Amino acid sequence: MRANALTTAVAAACAAVILAGCATQAERAAAAEREVDDMIKVYGPACEKLGYPNGTDTWRDCVLRLADRDTAARSRREGTYTNCIGTRGFFQCSSF
Repeated sequence: MRANALTTAVAAACAAVILAGCATQAERAAAAEREVDDMIKVYGPACEKLGYPNGTDTWRDCVLRLADRDTAARSRREGTYTNCIGTRGFFQCSSF
């Protein structure tokens, strides 16, 4: 009986850990909204100085282009790691 209770407790703990790692749709939407707000805070003033009126489609496009440029530059600086495994002619490669 005690082993069964222990097994149940371990299973419940594992389930709790797994479920805690799952984000709900609302949590993902909130995270995306925070990311957009951060982009606006960082790149919005620069786009205004470049002459794009705040809140227009061209201003939003400017914010997205500047954020994309910085993301690409950061990716180039950090570099990538590629690992390939397999045999002659059959490779599976992953890049990080």
